[in-house]
Amino acid sequence: MANSENTQNPESNDPLEDAFNAPDAEGAPEAEGADAGATAEEAPAAGEAADAAEAEFIENPDSEAEKLANERLEDLRRLQAEFQNFRNRSQREKDQLREFVVADVLGSLLPVIDDIDAARKHGDLTDGPFAAIAAKLQEALTKQGLEAYGEVGEDFDPKIHEAVMQQPTSEVAPDQVSLVLRSGYKVKDRVVRAAQVAVAVEES
Repeated sequence: MANSENTQNPESNDPLEDAFNAPDAEGAPEAEGADAGATAEEAPAAGEAADAAEAEFIENPDSEAEKLANERLEDLRRLQAEFQNFRNRSQREKDQLREFVVADVLGSLLPVIDDIDAARKHGDLTDGPFAAIAAKLQEALTKQGLEAYGEVGEDFDPKIHEAVMQQPTSEVAPDQVSLVLRSGYKVKDRVVRAAQVAVAVEES
């Protein structure tokens, strides 16, 4: 009967057994506190590195600890300089990539712009809805940096001009543009399409 009563009673009379089976209520918070302390130490690591970068070298270090501190500070400053150079280089590459993509897209629209210019020269874009659309398109392209160039009287430059013919004339000086056959375009000093021109030569 005694054994049966012990089985039915969920609580043991042995205090050692109760202490062994009881949940460790104090252990869990203690572990959490240790983890929280480790996180708190890791959180300001970036701030400490920034403060260390502004620190000054120890002049005439006497102990090994001071010498080691100077070495670590020098390493930190070198790493910061390398990181800043990396950021600047990445930004330049990003800007160059953007300019290249914009120039490529605008270059694909140049045949449309040529048709608009031709229609305007023939008086077909004086008014009407198509004239308004053409004006909005050119305004948008101008905001993206597209710029037309190529004028009579410019000095011929093989870097930006494509000479398709020589034209004897006295209206402009030799080696100047005497006729623009097709306008050239730039995007922020990047030549998207060279201007096709005739180059003036002396009349015989």
